[in-house]
Amino acid sequence: MTDSEPNENDLTALVHDAKQVVTVEDDGSLGIYEDAAIAVVDGDVARIGATGPVTREFPPENATHVVDASGKAVIPGFVDPHTHALFAGDRSDEFEAKLQGKTYGEILSDGGGILRTVRAVRKASDEELLSNLLSHLDTMLAHGTTTVEVKSGYGLDTETELRMLDVIARADDHHAVDVVPTFMGAHAIPEGRDADDYVDEVVEKQIPAVVEQGVAEFCDVFCEEGVFTVPQSRRVLKTGEEQGLTPKVHAEELAHIGGSQLAANLGATSADHLLYATDDDIAALTDAGVVPVLLPGTAFGLGAEFADARAFLDAGAPVAIATDFNPNCHSQSMGFASSLACVEMGMTPAEALVAGTKHAAMALDIGDGTGTLQPGTPADIAVIDAPSYVHVPYNFGVNTVETVLKNGEVVHHE
Repeated sequence: MTDSEPNENDLTALVHDAKQVVTVEDDGSLGIYEDAAIAVVDGDVARIGATGPVTREFPPENATHVVDASGKAVIPGFVDPHTHALFAGDRSDEFEAKLQGKTYGEILSDGGGILRTVRAVRKASDEELLSNLLSHLDTMLAHGTTTVEVKSGYGLDTETELRMLDVIARADDHHAVDVVPTFMGAHAIPEGRDADDYVDEVVEKQIPAVVEQGVAEFCDVFCEEGVFTVPQSRRVLKTGEEQGLTPKVHAEELAHIGGSQLAANLGATSADHLLYATDDDIAALTDAGVVPVLLPGTAFGLGAEFADARAFLDAGAPVAIATDFNPNCHSQSMGFASSLACVEMGMTPAEALVAGTKHAAMALDIGDGTGTLQPGTPADIAVIDAPSYVHVPYNFGVNTVETVLKNGEVVHHE
């Protein structure tokens, strides 16, 4: 045995007798193994194949974790590449208001929306914020998510933005789910502030402090009509990039103002929302290698038109999906996002699975094979209590996840 060969004595986990094991190949297609097993050594996938040969090579008695997946499908753990999961307060009354005909703009003018959450976050203690985030991560994990991006952006001042990022880092240390931190000081214009004046603060004070803190990996901005213009967004993102923060862009969510072209010009890791992206935008993003992150739950919650996933797919773009979990889009379920992607955005179940795993990891610039379950990659696994991965979007509104493994460790079981 060479040093590079997996050693059965280091067997972290064995998942056996699965009706179906699904991997994502380099070209984005699915690899489907019937009546199969996965052996995990030192947290990585070591072998996938028919249960008999795999269990002979890796005896179950040598495994720390043994999962009987008889009759079940095994898929990569979901990667949720766009959330605002750290917040305080309750905005369920705004859901009722929208159902009664109020627009989001009217809710904002009444003191609701993002700025209401900002007030709640500023008042909350760090321990309250951490408890809230850990609770949300528990729910995400139970729905099969093993990696998640979490943004700041409900502080809108240097102190609170740093507090949020510190809490995100603490949650990553305390929870099985991998948490990827994004700085989003340019999420909204604070009450009583001028947009240009606030952008000065983000660029001159917040970004240097965030970089010194050393938590955030990305810098995001809400490039949107009535929020931050393309020039303002460019200034924020360029400043962040010059100081080591990789750019992301909220683009074309409520109107078309040019955020997609900005993302393409900057070579951003992702452009997100894209409900009003044009064919030219799609071509520019695809040519620039920007991952389009589509958020069907947001359109669902707003009663808006859905993004045109098929146009992106036909252009050859690596479409990702995410929950956009936040007080205005209150769903932590990548399974539900997959259902919406299929029913409302024209994606196939296979495309939705790839979008919520491999392509979602690309949107976070994760280069270790997360979201693929290929040999040699992290063993982040969701066991579905159904015979096929198709049941994830097919069972809309129902959580089909039974067991979750993170790096081969069982971290959730129903």
